[in-house]
Amino acid sequence: MSEKLRVGILGGTGMVGQRFISLLENHPWFEVHVIAASPRSAGKTYEEAVGDRWKIDTPMPEAVKKIIVKNVNEVAEVASEVDFCFSAVDMSKDEIRAIEEEYAKTETPVVSNNSAHRWTPDVPMVVPEINPEHFEIIASQKKRLGTTHGFIAVKPNCSIQSYAPALTAWMPFEPYEVVATTYQAISGAGKTFKDWPEMVGNIIPLISGEEEKSEKEPLRIWGHVEGDEIVPATSPVITSQCIRVPVLNGHTAAAFVKFKKKPTKDELVAALNEFKGLPQELKIPSAPAQFIRYMEEPDRPQVALDVDFEHGMGISIGRLREDAVYDWKFVGLSHNTLRGAAGGALLCAELLKAQGYIEAK
Repeated sequence: MSEKLRVGILGGTGMVGQRFISLLENHPWFEVHVIAASPRSAGKTYEEAVGDRWKIDTPMPEAVKKIIVKNVNEVAEVASEVDFCFSAVDMSKDEIRAIEEEYAKTETPVVSNNSAHRWTPDVPMVVPEINPEHFEIIASQKKRLGTTHGFIAVKPNCSIQSYAPALTAWMPFEPYEVVATTYQAISGAGKTFKDWPEMVGNIIPLISGEEEKSEKEPLRIWGHVEGDEIVPATSPVITSQCIRVPVLNGHTAAAFVKFKKKPTKDELVAALNEFKGLPQELKIPSAPAQFIRYMEEPDRPQVALDVDFEHGMGISIGRLREDAVYDWKFVGLSHNTLRGAAGGALLCAELLKAQGYIEAK
């Protein structure tokens, strides 16, 4: 590519916005051109607006420090300077739905980390290795919005990334009932231990709204495009509990599965290790070479040792065992702010660019 696409970050001062900015440093295809945030941050340099709230474990990129933050509500001005946007705004769901559509109607594609549009019938919610064909619904969305180039695409919730990829790899064996308990890091709430000292040595058995997302969002990912909407799958049925644990990064899941067919352990492990998707075939920049790996060690995966597998974009599965009630049980691990949030959205944008949905204005 001779010139990089100009990127806007909507909600660039929050944790996910910061993660987008860190991931886009020296990106081969994309370059941060505009950072937009709330009116209280507008007019300041990005460095001033963030102040001492930089939450990423790598330094703030020099290239963004002096960018003057724009008011995210000044949609026409922001959109005029970018080819597409990542959205990580901190607003109510109704406000998010409205502002993301407003940006899309300026002919600016929006790739969102937010949950507001995950159940809009013609908005694709995509894990690129699992359901890239859902991007086909963008044509219907454009008709509804009255756009030629503008649209919205979203990534799913971080909580499902540690078990839904494994279930996808095992679809030939027809899983039909799943219990999944997730143990979720505090960065999933946009927090560090400095922000949330109450979490040190603590567990909170409630993450509001998370269990419904964990049970329903995989079904939409496994669904199909029908007419002007994505119709969710009806199986496997998932029940879940979601628990906040004193870990900075990394969501762990303990899952139990019943299958209509009766796979062996060797068949299940092979399916995990061999699973590949379109990002691996196309070798797009953020794609992990190996999407899912199985770990034979009896005490793995562990957050401290394994969360950064494939630069945080790979999924680690271990402890696959037969179960006395269900057929098989396993433990999964994913990086919630990389694969589960900004990294997953970046991978979506790369695939959208590779397929011609995102291009220079």
